[in-house]
Amino acid sequence: MSAPPQVISKPTIQPVRWKILLAFAIIYFVWGSTFLCIRIGVRELPPFLFAALRFTVAGGVLFIWMLAKDKTWPRWQEWAGASLLGFLMFLIDYGCLFWAEQRVASGIAAVVLATIPIFITILEILFLRTVRASVSLALGLVAGILGVVVLINPSASLGGTVIDRAGAIALLVAAFGWAVGTVLTKKIPLPSSKGMSSALQMLTGGVQLFVLAIVTGDMAHFHPGQLSGRAWFALFYLIVAGSLVGYTAYVWLLDHASPTKVGTYAYVNPVIAVILGYFLAGEEIGARTVFGTFLVLISVFMITLMSGKRRPRARSAGEAAA
Repeated sequence: MSAPPQVISKPTIQPVRWKILLAFAIIYFVWGSTFLCIRIGVRELPPFLFAALRFTVAGGVLFIWMLAKDKTWPRWQEWAGASLLGFLMFLIDYGCLFWAEQRVASGIAAVVLATIPIFITILEILFLRTVRASVSLALGLVAGILGVVVLINPSASLGGTVIDRAGAIALLVAAFGWAVGTVLTKKIPLPSSKGMSSALQMLTGGVQLFVLAIVTGDMAHFHPGQLSGRAWFALFYLIVAGSLVGYTAYVWLLDHASPTKVGTYAYVNPVIAVILGYFLAGEEIGARTVFGTFLVLISVFMITLMSGKRRPRARSAGEAAA
């Protein structure tokens, strides 16, 4: 009897180290810089129209790309599910973010939006019952709440400028909208392809932002010929680098690095945003900003750790950071 044929397994091809480092650099620094680009753009572009242009173009390009790649048209239930998430994560979240950055420094906006895991955890404890309350988790939640209070409470004896109340409320609404969308993601029908799902959410959210721009009069205040090169660059950067390139790097990293490592962007992005805002836009970094940022990031770290090292969801461009 002849010996059974040996099965020769193909060696797993590991990506070159520099590719992994480049992908991490993109989700760290590109996503961290998007907050400053939003701040630059809303000085000349109406906020809701600005957001609508970004996500309609980015979502449309990604949709065509994924359709050509997979050759599968999404079912109407998937369009409906994506439209709901487009409402929560793009109309509410990004609509509030772009509006708030007319009033709030870009670095502070990034810090306040870092509270998204806090809202997600609260929703999971109160409604889904998927996370059990504990002393450590409670301490993390308290740290995050105190961090926001430090940033917006004028009575805190830390000096520095207190952030605009209306802008702060808009940012918290934005964070809550994204948190609700994240929780609902597991409950509604969406395309199995991450790329197609993200494309539909951006595209439907962008269309809804266009409707909001019309209702609020943003379209009437849009004069393309009066925009500076800085505003056009901000729009181009957010579409190409922040959305398309950033999203591609993020999805690629999920296949080549642990989710926990990829999720570290949630801690790095606010720091990058604060530093860039200080050096490139003259935004203030005082004791209030430093202490509030520290409390929020400690909170995010503790909550993520205590909740089973849940991977933070990416923001924009395919759900990429800002």
